Amino acid sequence: MNEVLRTIKKRRSIRSFKEEQIKQEELELILEAGMYAPSGHNEQPWHFTVIQNKELIQYMADKAKEIMVSADIEWMRRMALNPRTNITYKAPTLIVVSARKTAISWMADCSAAIQNMLLAAESLNIGSVWIGLLRFFYTQQDEVKKLNIPEGYEPVYSVALGYKALEKEPVAPKRVVDVVNYIK
Repeated sequence: MNEVLRTIKKRRSIRSFKEEQIKQEELELILEAGMYAPSGHNEQPWHFTVIQNKELIQYMADKAKEIMVSADIEWMRRMALNPRTNITYKAPTLIVVSARKTAISWMADCSAAIQNMLLAAESLNIGSVWIGLLRFFYTQQDEVKKLNIPEGYEPVYSVALGYKALEKEPVAPKRVVDVVNYIK
């Protein structure tokens, strides 16, 4: 099997990280992979804000949980009320992915950039997880200003990165295979 397919099949969401910060060279490779994602009309409507300040990452996670308590979805409320829940999993690096929402396909484009970063991280043996629940933090305009996101961009998702703190690598769950039909 080729290396790309092996990496795709091996990558799992990692939610346990070592405290050690990832190397700058590795971070730059991961960011570059995001920049090379496909985008509609080559608009490249993403901006990446790298946060490696442990206190700020924790603050964002705590603030998101405060807001999640009022969520309409029951499992989100339960998660927010659980004192053990840490939305960012104590990752040493957080990448906030912001979108220029005037772009034609900003959601698909930013999602492709995130997937590229997740796969690049795995190829470097760095753990990663795509975080959507920080969106609760992103609803707070005064808080978001602290992130110095450029004018015209809005944060949409995040990626937590760090060296894996696992006893053994997680195994991919069985895949649903009846999802393809052919027309020839």
